[in-house]
Amino acid sequence: MPQALQQSIKALLKKHNAVLLAHNYMRDEVQEIADITGDSLGLSQEAAKTAADVIVFCGVHFMAESAAILAPEKTVLLPRLDAGCPMADMITADALQQFKRQHPGVPVVTYVNSSAAVKAYSDICCTSANAVKVVNSLAANEIIFTPDRNLGQYVARFSSKKFHFWDGYCPTHERLKPEAVAALKKSHPDALFICHPECNPAVVSLADHVCSTSGMYDYCRKSSATQFIIGTEAGILYRLRHESPDKEFILASPALICPNMKLTSLEDILSALETLQPVVKVAEEIRIPAKRALDRMIAVPRD
Repeated sequence: MPQALQQSIKALLKKHNAVLLAHNYMRDEVQEIADITGDSLGLSQEAAKTAADVIVFCGVHFMAESAAILAPEKTVLLPRLDAGCPMADMITADALQQFKRQHPGVPVVTYVNSSAAVKAYSDICCTSANAVKVVNSLAANEIIFTPDRNLGQYVARFSSKKFHFWDGYCPTHERLKPEAVAALKKSHPDALFICHPECNPAVVSLADHVCSTSGMYDYCRKSSATQFIIGTEAGILYRLRHESPDKEFILASPALICPNMKLTSLEDILSALETLQPVVKVAEEIRIPAKRALDRMIAVPRD
């Protein structure tokens, strides 16, 4: 059955000159047929470069918005319109404006895991991979960091700036407890523990390496270690095991499953391609300032 669905999807992708994007946390069978897999912003940037007319984004709502911000001339489909992000929902544009009034003149650094409306009221965006460089690229000695307090506290370890954290977090990463990690490290003494900076600071402190999802692939592929404890959403295991079949990957907790990331099925993708719905668009008055915040981030030197 999955193979038949996959073939039907591929035929419709070709018919509509569409590209299928899948986030690293998607179901295995979705990642298997994706044209491009990766993290949220990387996918949007790749989609904007393609000659495709239609972008089918297998992820959550803010990711499809980012694609619409960067490629407004393309049709962006989100197969499950109800696939949201609890962390992104923890802050609104109105709430951010109020927070800014409490700290007048302080620039806002916003994690890309946020709505287009929140990006529009931000000075610059960041990803989990470049957050340290983005923050340290600013001349200001004081910043507002939103919406992820855990990523913000991780970045603060590498910066002398004063931080004002918004009290948001990823519920999935927050479910990983330091006690669970310590127990796994004890039972697997040769394993390296790798975690995402969205994890709680107590968990991050136990890590042998902290990085984004894309960084995890590179690190595990290049490492001489053969056993890894993985501290991020379970979907990442598909590609890790595919790229390094000779290595063992142990999920740090069975609780590391994002229900929103698991909503999108092959049936949903097929339906979206049959109907060319649901479409995600961003109004120009929001898209333009949101793109400005993303462009400023992209302009920050990588080295």
